[in-house]
Amino acid sequence: MEDVRSVRMSTEERNEFLGSGGTGVISFDTSGDGPPYTRPVSYGYDAETGKFYFRLAVGPEDAGKMDLIDADREISFVTYDETDRGWRSVIATGRLEEVTKSALDPAVADAMQRVRIPFVDVYDSHPLTLEFRFFRLTPEEVTGQREAGTGD
Repeated sequence: MEDVRSVRMSTEERNEFLGSGGTGVISFDTSGDGPPYTRPVSYGYDAETGKFYFRLAVGPEDAGKMDLIDADREISFVTYDETDRGWRSVIATGRLEEVTKSALDPAVADAMQRVRIPFVDVYDSHPLTLEFRFFRLTPEEVTGQREAGTGD
């Protein structure tokens, strides 16, 4: 097995990697009630503010999932990829804040115009039966790692 070293990405490298959006994995703290609740998600990223945006789907069978989201618990978000310059990954942690129409201020509206949240169909139910809610993550911590020797 090849030994691969990693180094921390600069803010510019991290913003370039995140782009305006993509896919990743979100994990919700279950406060000791079992393993974290973890799911693949699409995200939007606004490099100007450093905030992430998520469109989360809620179906009739997802009451437990919404309890976790609405409980104001800490989350972790991870995105990663093998690029032409080696592997890259970003981890962001913090708490989600719902973005509702009534709370949509001009700064949030501007940020929402700069992001691109891909529509990835990974739902248990047909998308027409789901309710979609938008959330923002203002990270408490963001770290990016890249394969060493691929940009040094």
